[in-house]
Formats: sequence, structure tokens, C-alpha cells
Amino acid sequence: MDVNFSAAELEFQSEVRKFFQEKYPADIREKQDKGVSLSREDIIRWQKIVYEQGWAAVNWPVEYGGTGWTPVQKYIFESEFAAANAPTIIPFGLKMVGPIIYTFGSEEQKQRFLPDILASNVWWCQGYSEPGAGSDLASLKMRADRDGDHFVVNGTKTWTTLGHMADWIFCLVRTSSDVQRRQEGISFLLVDMATPGVTVRPIITIEGEREVNEVHFEDVRVPADNLVGEEGKGWTYGKVLLQHERTNIAGVAGSKYRLGRLKAKTSESIHGADPLRDDPIFSRKLAAVEIELKALEYTELRTLAAVAVGKAPGPESSILKIKGTELQQAIDELFMEAAGYYALPYVPGQYRLDFPDADRVGFSTETRTSLRYFNNRKASIYGGSNEIQKNIISKHVLGL
Repeated sequence: MDVNFSAAELEFQSEVRKFFQEKYPADIREKQDKGVSLSREDIIRWQKIVYEQGWAAVNWPVEYGGTGWTPVQKYIFESEFAAANAPTIIPFGLKMVGPIIYTFGSEEQKQRFLPDILASNVWWCQGYSEPGAGSDLASLKMRADRDGDHFVVNGTKTWTTLGHMADWIFCLVRTSSDVQRRQEGISFLLVDMATPGVTVRPIITIEGEREVNEVHFEDVRVPADNLVGEEGKGWTYGKVLLQHERTNIAGVAGSKYRLGRLKAKTSESIHGADPLRDDPIFSRKLAAVEIELKALEYTELRTLAAVAVGKAPGPESSILKIKGTELQQAIDELFMEAAGYYALPYVPGQYRLDFPDADRVGFSTETRTSLRYFNNRKASIYGGSNEIQKNIISKHVLGL
């Protein structure tokens, strides 16, 4: 593999950097750099800026509004995106349900849903996990019973990320129980969150944020036209979606940015003491993570190359998911080690821009380090736990 950029690729890199320098709103950048939570309006405004540039749907086919970029261009874009510390594109519409609709949906569904997904006019969330069905997703029980030209949906989805902000939810639902295998009889359904009978209840995570929710469905009537593909084929569609999700979860570009920040912070001398990077034990840990991250980066590039020629991410997406989340957590642990007891205090409200001394709190200090550490414990579970990913690799790669 040639790891050097061509002249055209270097020109593209300059174009991307110029975009972030000129189009990244200063107020959103300030919030990002200081660890201030973004509002729904902030996120949508930023995503629309990316859309207007024509860069929202990096992996979509050109005929549906995709960029047509090469794997190297995608790699450059993601790297520059992370280097600018820009807000991550919310994946549920553009990276998850969008590809399912343009691959398996009807022409009517493509025309109805894809333009609004592309332009971030509609916020989507994911309805997969249930109180009794997480890693063992095939055991899901939420039902969708056919009643004329509607499905009547009853059940509960949980761990629904940003569901309280969403306009629509895509769900795996059980449309038949008379099956030989649990994976059969599951369908892929699109539901308007404003439909009567849909109730969203918050789940407050360990660091005190409302990020995930329970979504309850009580006699929710959903038009049959919102069924994607064939009834009973939802498990097949869901697996394709999860492969895309797991590839995204790897977060290589973001981990490279965070590792760079950690290296910079630990190279500083504080109160005259030797920089932490001069400590051989810490330096060895840092080097080990950097080496593994570089190896993962090459695996991601191979996966991007496969996607570029029309293939869905295969079992290698499980490898990316395992190693990507493990490295994210390893970097969190190094931040915690570097912060020491400074990671302990937490003052509610200190991540508001109008908080006193806002210029010196937030991301620039260590008090948010522990919050990120606690929140990111879930990374090795969501998108299919890492134990499940090892089973997938054993079956489809090793043939065990």
C-alpha cells in the first residue's frame, strides 16, 4: 500500500482544511473545545453546513447524493474532521437508516425519506435493544401486528441514544412468532415519533447526562407503507446496518485526535516538574496504544476500499469495533492516569459558557476527564458487545 498522498490528494486535503477554517462556526467550535454540550439546534446547523458543502453523505452512492470519493479521500476527510475537533455527524440517519433505505427500500421510500436525511431536516434514532434483548437481539419481543393497511406496535425499546431529540425512529419488530428460528419473523419498520402512543422516558447515565432513553409503544398505528423491504426480512437488513455501525464505532480519526491532545498535554512541565511523557512507564503505555491505533488505521483503510467498490463491510467491521472501542477506553485510562486526583471534582454547570472562569474550565482542565471515562465504558457494549463480535469473527473469519 502506498502511504504517500498524491498531488491531487494533497490538494483535496488543503480544500478540506480550508473548509473547516472558514465554515466551522466559531460559537460551535468554542463549545466543542471547552467541552460544552451542544444543543439540537447547534448540531443540525453544523450538519446543514456540511450538507451545503456537498459532503454530508460520504459513503452514499452518487445517485442518492453521495460524494463519490475514493477511500483515500474519505480517510483524509475523516482525519481533518477529527483534527478540527468538529462535532461528529449524528449517525442514525446518514450512516445507518439511510443506507438501509437506499439499498432495500421502495422507490417511494427513497424519494420520501432520503432527501430529508441528507439535508438533516429529520432527526432519526435507533430502536433495536429492548429491556430483555440487547446483545441477544434475536430475542426481541416488540410486536407489530398487521391491521389492514397499518401495523399496530406494542413494546419497549431501550438505550435509545438521543431519542428525546428525534423525529423518527427505525425499529426491528416482531411481525410473526410462528417461525423455526428466532431471527425469522422480524421486520424493519419506520415510525414517526409524534404518533399517538409513543412515549419517551429518560435514562440518566452515570456521568449525569441524558443521552439515552426508553421508548414505549402502546397501540401505535404505523402505516404499512413504512415497512422497509419484505416482511420478516428485518434481521437481514439489521445485520447490514450493524456492520456499517460497527465500522463507524471504531472512531480511528477521533482516537488519533485525542491521542495527539494527550501527548501534547503530557509533554508540558507543570509547576516545574518533569513532563509526564518523560516517565518511562507512562511513555511505554502511550507508545503501545499509538502502535495499535496505527495498525487499526490500516485495517480501516482496507475496509473503506471494499466499501468503495460496492461491498458492505464484512466481518472485519467486528475487528474494527473491538479494537476501536478498546483503544478509545485505553486512551481514556491514560487521560485519567495523567490527570490524577484532578479528575475527581465535578461542579454541575461548569460546562456552560457563562459559568465563571469558563475560559479555564471544561476541556482545558481535567475535571471532564472522569465524566468521559465513565460514559465511554459503554463503548465495548453498544453496537453489539465485543464478546458477540468475537463470536462473529470466529464463525465468519476463522470458520470455527
